[in-house]
Amino acid sequence: MNLYDFNKLDLNERMETVNQLGTFLDNYVTKDVRINCYAINKFFVEVHYDAEHNTITDVTAFKYGHNLDKYSKI
Repeated sequence: MNLYDFNKLDLNERMETVNQLGTFLDNYVTKDVRINCYAINKFFVEVHYDAEHNTITDVTAFKYGHNLDKYSKI
């Protein structure tokens, strides 16, 4: 699976792919935001949660960049 193929999937298929192929790396939690970060092959996936409704709101993929900054403990 590559990033292009992953981005063509719908939300449920993306989540299934994360469950089957993803390696959990870290999470980012604030008062309003809950995000888990996973690695699949050579890209990263963020799973966004709505804690109030206990639902997944978004699953986004990327290769690098500012999306990774929130996981550094500086």
